[in-house]
Amino acid sequence: MTANDGDVSRLKRTPLYEQHQALGARLVEFGGWEMPVQYSGILDEHQAVRTRAGLFDVSHMGEFKVEGEDALAFLQYLVPNDVARLAIGQALYTQLCMPDGNVIDDILVYYLAENHYMLVVNAANIDKDFTWVQEQARGFEHVSLSNQSATTSLISIQGPKALEILQTLTDSDLASIRYYHFVLGVVDGKDCIVSRTGYTGEDGFELFGAAPDAVALWQALLAAGKPHGLIPAGLGARDTLRLEAGLCLYGHELDEHMNPLEARLGWTVKLNKTSDFIGRDALLQVKAQGPAKLLVGVILLERGVPRSGYAIFSGERQIGILTSGAPGPTVQKNIGIGYVEPAEATIGNQITVDIRGRRIAAQIVALPFYDRKRK
Repeated sequence: MTANDGDVSRLKRTPLYEQHQALGARLVEFGGWEMPVQYSGILDEHQAVRTRAGLFDVSHMGEFKVEGEDALAFLQYLVPNDVARLAIGQALYTQLCMPDGNVIDDILVYYLAENHYMLVVNAANIDKDFTWVQEQARGFEHVSLSNQSATTSLISIQGPKALEILQTLTDSDLASIRYYHFVLGVVDGKDCIVSRTGYTGEDGFELFGAAPDAVALWQALLAAGKPHGLIPAGLGARDTLRLEAGLCLYGHELDEHMNPLEARLGWTVKLNKTSDFIGRDALLQVKAQGPAKLLVGVILLERGVPRSGYAIFSGERQIGILTSGAPGPTVQKNIGIGYVEPAEATIGNQITVDIRGRRIAAQIVALPFYDRKRK
């Protein structure tokens, strides 16, 4: 929804809010924040990221520091993935799970230094997540937690030109940073964590810095990228890009009623790691019995735009529901992601999607819809 005068007083803003205003962004409410949904247009921004580069303000995301002698043991208990596998300078995708195995949030874990980690959490979940993490840490004597979300900025540059553009502003060897790795570097004179994860299906980098440095970094990146066709991009393009890449969005494909095995994130759940973790017994049971539903990709075969909440049918029987949907500009198809009964989750299965009372022919397909050509 568009933030109106009544909403603005309660919405949080990133350090780049005035930059977005100056660029003519359309600002909307998102997870309690007033954020740019688009600048020049979702399609234009989407195509820029796929072919050149786009610049995203993701400073609304949360960052927690986890430090101390028990930091690793605590994180091993906190998440289903194996944090012990990380080397310093490496990041890990995982979830915060409840005892029933369902997902409180999906997060990234960064191994910054010995006994020193950073958790990156979703913007709408910062307070909920930090409370949860604090509660779970009570049994670990040597763990120190701090919520550094308010003092940390996060800017993402994504697209095939991202490396070339960013390299002009740093002496760090960006080409040597492997996927899901990072370095502590200096960008345009500002200390940053420079990571290579991404949420668009393209190559790119994330810059974690001090909040007061955000405006200077943003402006430097826009200036450096202008000759290469870089443009600012908002939440709208971020959503269509991640949807084409088949990536989950919390509140849609993941929430407290879904578990990682249903979301086909079994590769992040290390049931055989030596330490116990929250939700392990429940997830072992899900694996043994089989998930109650499975995440699938859906392509419409007729005209129509799939959206979150639309029902999926096999014949006259509802078999599931879409959790995300939109036109896919790069794949040039109307696409969606959703959950269906496991028996119906076969690639090629012919289904229909109920769009405003009309059944539209569709097909279950493999994810992702889009997979970039890697060098």
